[in-house]
Amino acid sequence: MFLEEGVSENIGCHQLIIKALRDGKHPQAPEINTFQPTSVMGLFTLEADTNLIFIQKADIEGYPWRNQMAFPGGNSDPEDLSREATALRELEEELHIPKEEVEMIGSIGHFQTINNRDIEAFLGIWKKTGDISHNISNILFDKSEISRVINIPLRYLIKVHKDNNFIGRLPGIYELTYPYQDVVVWGVTAKIIHHLMEIIIPRIS
Repeated sequence: MFLEEGVSENIGCHQLIIKALRDGKHPQAPEINTFQPTSVMGLFTLEADTNLIFIQKADIEGYPWRNQMAFPGGNSDPEDLSREATALRELEEELHIPKEEVEMIGSIGHFQTINNRDIEAFLGIWKKTGDISHNISNILFDKSEISRVINIPLRYLIKVHKDNNFIGRLPGIYELTYPYQDVVVWGVTAKIIHHLMEIIIPRIS
């Protein structure tokens, strides 16, 4: 297996992800125009064992997304030229990672939430080099909205997807979870991860 045997150079992994995205079929935007357009950015890191960056929402009573795991992102603004521009703007606003540090891979489709948001999910690679733990720990973020930044190994997400027999089926919201250490990825973020795993895993055999 490409990833399970351990790859010393992550360039092969990134090439695999790019090819999987370009060849894959992704969820289309809803036909009805009643959803709030929203974009998120799934950002991979430049390290030997590729990781994906998540944020954990702030632990504030009454905050609708309290403690939830998510990708950086938010609603489209009128000045945004595209949904991709929204994702890059939100990434910089939330984590102070400028678009110049991002190699864009592209969109992996649209995912709707129960509160009428149409989320278009984008993938990119954080081009920042050096020690990833140092880079992650030095990310500046708004503590009124975000409690911490967490990087989860792609290898680990693939293992959870396989171990829970998610391959080839989309479980319900209560079953579709990706636990990691003391957090759990669930909801629409888990749906995005599920789709990503479904387009990547067939290419690593």
